[in-house]
Amino acid sequence: MFEKFNVYPLTYSIIGINIVVYIFSALLSQNIADMDMQTLVDMGALYGPYTVLKGEWWRLFTAMFLHGGMTHILMNMFSLYLIGRGLEMYFDKRAYVIIYLFSGLLGGLASLYMHPQSVGVGASGAIFGVFGALAGFFLAHRDKIATHSKAFMKDFAVVLGINLVLGLSIPSIDVSAHIGGLFVGLIGGFVISKNPKWVWAFSAVMVIVILAVMDYLPHYYVQVFT
Repeated sequence: MFEKFNVYPLTYSIIGINIVVYIFSALLSQNIADMDMQTLVDMGALYGPYTVLKGEWWRLFTAMFLHGGMTHILMNMFSLYLIGRGLEMYFDKRAYVIIYLFSGLLGGLASLYMHPQSVGVGASGAIFGVFGALAGFFLAHRDKIATHSKAFMKDFAVVLGINLVLGLSIPSIDVSAHIGGLFVGLIGGFVISKNPKWVWAFSAVMVIVILAVMDYLPHYYVQVFT
């Protein structure tokens, strides 16, 4: 892994950051296997009343690097290891970061909408965005790279299986974040694959969508909590 850092610097860097954050949260939780929920909230987990009603929107970002337990982070990082390297091969670093970031943020917003009172953590929304981007790439160039599609579908099955297990076993995992991230990544991957210059148009649209959802959610939460 380490000898290939220069080949896949973004993927390995993201994995490294997540591991460091997990170690820190484990120390605060005094448990390496399962994180204390209040500790996660204090560190920046998604929690509707704080994120939306108190305007702590920064939690959309910090929650992407927090995990609920050992199984959660191992499965997520293994998924990123499988598919992140593929994204780094087919897209430039700017596109990779943009897709990862917007997939995670909008996946978090989807989670806030579907589960206003739940605590949410994990990189799953962003990781599903990475996978969606690869799917978008293969869709955009399906006539040219048919020989790679079987390997891609194999990894796709592995990642889906992993996240099915996680979704059934870990309460803090939200499938709505997966779907939101996958959808954002699919659009971004397809658009940017067609023309890399469209990365800025994609980014602008995502910012508008994020701001629109952030403006809507407080009104929705007032109805939910009254």
